[in-house]
This record gives sequence, structure tokens and C-alpha cells, in this order.
Amino acid sequence: MKEITMETKVSELLGDYPGMKETLIAINPKFKKLNNPVLRRTLAKVASVKQAAIVGGMDPIELLNRLRESVGQPPVDAAGETVAATSEPQERPAWISGEPQATLDANALLDAQKNPLAEANLALRKIGEGEFIALRSDFKPEPLIEEFKKAGREVYCEPKGENEFVTYVRKQGK
Repeated sequence: MKEITMETKVSELLGDYPGMKETLIAINPKFKKLNNPVLRRTLAKVASVKQAAIVGGMDPIELLNRLRESVGQPPVDAAGETVAATSEPQERPAWISGEPQATLDANALLDAQKNPLAEANLALRKIGEGEFIALRSDFKPEPLIEEFKKAGREVYCEPKGENEFVTYVRKQGK
């Protein structure tokens, strides 16, 4: 796959990376306009990642790095240089024990035109406090992880292979 840069056109992202439209919408709800086929055929062909960030009211480097991370590319700094990973791998939390109450396949959901975040939230509503679900994907679903964290959920994502990640999400009481 091509490297995602500030100059990458939105239409290229949508064509090169399956599920990218949902990723963009998860990053910023303003990108829901990508559901409009006319916009995808027209504006998406001329809008770059940098321009899309500005339209979405975001810092361009933040959008770029969230897109890059969603497809397994390392983050870059404002000069476009790869940023060395600074955080140590997080230790697997003790609450991940036994089997999850539900296991979802993000790739299958995306293929079925379903929203993995919505499906995961539905599964979370059906389980008890302190229980958890698992979300499998072929990419680290950073936008989903951030949304779960914003909602006050405990989240842990672990790689299971070169192109497989399992994201555990725990339901907590309010």
C-alpha cells in the first residue's frame, strides 16, 4: 500500500484502504459527508488529507497520524519525518480473563456495510458491568479505541500477528 502523506487525496485513501470511509467518520463526524456518492466522486478527488483536516477543524498532523496508524504506518512529525515510538508496550490488564461476552469481527462488519463502533456499543449494552467484549481487525482501530476511551470504557489492544489485532473493551459502571 502507498504511504499516506499530507498530499494524499481522500479519494486515494478510499480506494486504497478498505473501510477507510468508516475510519475517517470515526475520527471526525464531520466526515459523514463522505457517505454522499456525489461528494466522493467530486470533492474527494481534489481534497488532500491536509485540506480534509482543515475542513474538519482538525490539526492536519493529527489527522495524518491517525490515518497512518489505522493502516499500520508509523507516525510522522510536522516535517514528515518518522517519529520513533516513545511509549512502552502496555501490560495486559488483569480484567481480561476468561472468554469475552461477545467477539466482533470489524472487517466483516465493514464488509457488510455496518459500523463496528455502533455494533460494539450495542454488544456492550447487552453485557454486565465488569464484563468485556473483543473486537478483531486487521488493523489497530485507533479511532474506535479513542471513542471507547472518551465514553469512559477500559480498552486494551494487542497484536496477535502481523495483520491481526484484538481490542478488548470493558463495560464499567457509571
